[in-house]
Amino acid sequence: MYVYDEHDRQMLAERVAQFRDQTQRALAGELSEEEFLPLRLQNGLYVQRYAPMFRIAVPYGMLRSQQLRRLARITRDYDKGYAHFTTRQNIQLNWPQLEEVPDILAELAEVEMHANQTSGNCIRNTTTDQFAGVNSEEVTDPRPYCEIIRQWSTYHPEFAYLPRKFKIAVNASPHSDRAAIQVHDIGLQIVRNAAGELGFKVYVGGGLGRTPMIGAVIREFLPELDLMTYLEAIVRVYNRFGRRDNKYKARIKILVKALTPEGYRQKVEEEWAHIKDSPTRLTRAAIDAMKKHFTEPAYADLADCSDTLAELRFRHKTFNDWLTHNVHPHKRAGYAIVTLTLKKTGVPTGDVTDRQLEQIADLADAYSFGEVRVTHEQNVVLADVRQDRLFELWQALTPLDFAIANLNTLNDMICCPGGDYCSLANAKSIPIAEAIQRRFDNLDFLYDLGRIDLNISGCMNACGHHHVGHIGVLGVDKKGQEFYQISLGGSSQHDASIGKILGPSFASEAMPDVVEKIIDVYVNNRTEEEEFLDTYRRIGIQPFKERVYA
Repeated sequence: MYVYDEHDRQMLAERVAQFRDQTQRALAGELSEEEFLPLRLQNGLYVQRYAPMFRIAVPYGMLRSQQLRRLARITRDYDKGYAHFTTRQNIQLNWPQLEEVPDILAELAEVEMHANQTSGNCIRNTTTDQFAGVNSEEVTDPRPYCEIIRQWSTYHPEFAYLPRKFKIAVNASPHSDRAAIQVHDIGLQIVRNAAGELGFKVYVGGGLGRTPMIGAVIREFLPELDLMTYLEAIVRVYNRFGRRDNKYKARIKILVKALTPEGYRQKVEEEWAHIKDSPTRLTRAAIDAMKKHFTEPAYADLADCSDTLAELRFRHKTFNDWLTHNVHPHKRAGYAIVTLTLKKTGVPTGDVTDRQLEQIADLADAYSFGEVRVTHEQNVVLADVRQDRLFELWQALTPLDFAIANLNTLNDMICCPGGDYCSLANAKSIPIAEAIQRRFDNLDFLYDLGRIDLNISGCMNACGHHHVGHIGVLGVDKKGQEFYQISLGGSSQHDASIGKILGPSFASEAMPDVVEKIIDVYVNNRTEEEEFLDTYRRIGIQPFKERVYA
C-alpha cells in the first residue's frame, strides 16, 4: 500500500490549513456561498437535505487497520456513529458540522487520508478491482498505475476546473470487470500485445446519469510508458472543447458523441503528438519505484487443506454456503480472498457503524495483514486470508453479521442513500431495497436464481448505477409522489450494456411484486445453464413487459 513521503505530508498539511481558513471566512460571511462552493466541493463537502455530507477519499479502495480505527473515531466524535461506503470505493459521513470539517481533515491527515477532489469539476478518485494484486488471472497489479494517476491528477493546475466531474477506472482482469471501466469517463484495461508487451486498451466517454453511455475504444493498445501523456491529451481535449454552458451536456460522453469516437480520437492523437515525449512521460524507474509500495505481504508456505475444508463444508451447511459465495481463489497457494457483505436486511446498503469499523480493523489485523479493500458493490474485502483459518474467520464474522452469504445474489444490491439524505433525490432508495430483500429472504432460492445485479438510484444522477444493473430501479417524481421506473438488461462487465426501460413507473408498495414477476419470467424461461442476463438477452424485454403489466 502506498505510504506518504515528506512531500505528501507537507502538501496535505498545507491543504488542511488552507481549507480551515476558507471555512472560517465563509462562516464569517467574508466568502459568499457562490465563492465557497468550488472550494468546499474540492474538499469533499456537500450540502445535503438535512446536513452537510462529507466524502472521504479511499484511493483505489485500500485501507489500513489504523485508518479504519481513525475513521471509526471520527464517525463517533463528529457524526452520528455510522458512515457509508460508496460505489466509488469512498466513505461518506452524513451528519458532520461545517465548522468541524477542517478538524476532521486534520485528523485524517494524521493517518495519510484526505478528501481532496472527492467532488467538484475535477478528476475524482481513481478506482480499480477490489481483488487487485491477489487475483490469479490479472495481467498485472493495477494499483501502482492507479497511484500514479492519483498523484498526477491531484492538484493538477490545468484540470482543477473541468467542464464537469471526471472519473477514471482501471481493470487488469481479462475475464471480469469489477471496476466497471466502460461506464467511466476514461476506462483503462491492462493488456499485453502479441509481443507480450504491457499496455492499455483505452475507453473514453462512458458514464451514467441523465444520458447513460458505454465508452468507446480510442486505442486498442497504448504502450505502458505512454500512459500519462495520453491521459493528459485526453483530458486536455475535453477541457478545451467540452461544453460549459449547460451542465447536463458538459460530460465528456456528450463531447465524444458529438465529435464521434473517431473524431475525438483524432483530436487526442493531435494533442498527444505535441506532448508524448514531454517530462510527463513515464519512465521504467518511476514505475518500478511505485511498484515497491505494492509488494506482497509476508505470505507463509502453506500445505493444502482442501480435505479439511471439505469435511467442514459437509458438517456446516451455512459455512459451505459462505465458502461458496463469499470466498474467492487467491493467486498464492494456501490463501483465499474473503468478502464481508454489508447487506443485512434492514440496514441501509453500505452503511457501517463506528463499532463495526473497529471490528473490521481487528479482523484485518488478525486475518489479513492489517489491510482491507472497499468494493464497488459497497462491501469490504479481506484479501489475504489463510485457508486453514477460514472456518475460524467465519465463526468470528457470524455474530458480527458480516458472514451473510448473499454475495452476487439479488439481495447483494447496490443502493444510493436516496431521498432519506440526498437533496437531489426524487425518491427514497433505502426502503425499496429493504422491501425487496424481505420478499426474497430465502438464501437457497437466491442461490438457485444465480447472479442477479439489482441496482437502485434515487434520481437520474445514477449514484446507484441503475443503468447497468441486470434489474435497475430509478426513483422518479410524479406530481410530488415517489414512483419507480424499472430497466432490464444492463451490465457493467466486459459485455457492458445499458438497461432498457420496461415501461411506466410503479408506486413504492408495488415494487416487491414487480420484481417478483420479473423473476418469475426468468425462472419460467431460463435454460439449465443460463443466468438472468443470458435469459433476458435471449428472449428480450417483451415477455417481462407482458407479465408485469398484465
